[in-house]
Amino acid sequence: MKMKLTVLSLLGLGAILPGVCFPAAAQTTQKLAVINIQQAIVETQDGQKARADLQSKFGPTQKQLQDKQAKLAALQDQYRKGQNTLSDEAKQKLARDIDSATTSLKRDTEDANTEVQEAERKVMDELGGKMMAVLNKYAQDNGYVLVIDVSNPQTPVLFASNTIDITRDVIGLYDKNAGTSAAPPVAPKPAPPKTMTPTAPAPKPAATTPPK
Repeated sequence: MKMKLTVLSLLGLGAILPGVCFPAAAQTTQKLAVINIQQAIVETQDGQKARADLQSKFGPTQKQLQDKQAKLAALQDQYRKGQNTLSDEAKQKLARDIDSATTSLKRDTEDANTEVQEAERKVMDELGGKMMAVLNKYAQDNGYVLVIDVSNPQTPVLFASNTIDITRDVIGLYDKNAGTSAAPPVAPKPAPPKTMTPTAPAPKPAATTPPK
């Protein structure tokens, strides 16, 4: 079942030719729904466990980066306060230490971010496939002809009533079936969302090199 359509198909032929009268059969109401697929994946029991596992795995790395950030800030503060009291030799040494600490922190942060994103992508590929299998079954069982993912910022949806939002229902169905053998996915896996990323490592510091 194809879950996404183009904007043109959402408008319908009637919007293009408003003066044309269609037979009663063509005016039959069809069921539409919206879902926040990113929220659905993250809020399942599997998603919450995956988030906790990622945070546990990368927590020590985050702490190391925060410690490095604090040491860099201390060196920068020491340099500022010693502008008028430190010897030229001492200031040059501090400047080199700051440059080295900045480069090291930037490199380690980039490496950690890459590792986190790769681990997250693997988790989301697995959960995304399972979620799509559940979503397809739910849509077919309940007679929906179109389900739109509103978590994608490129989705052309400006308003959707809460009455057609099936996010919570699909989460419930996923969790209910989590302990049973799920059918293989019958639709493409959604792109991995960014919302599951554990608390981000320390931000990259500005490459501030004190004057020599």
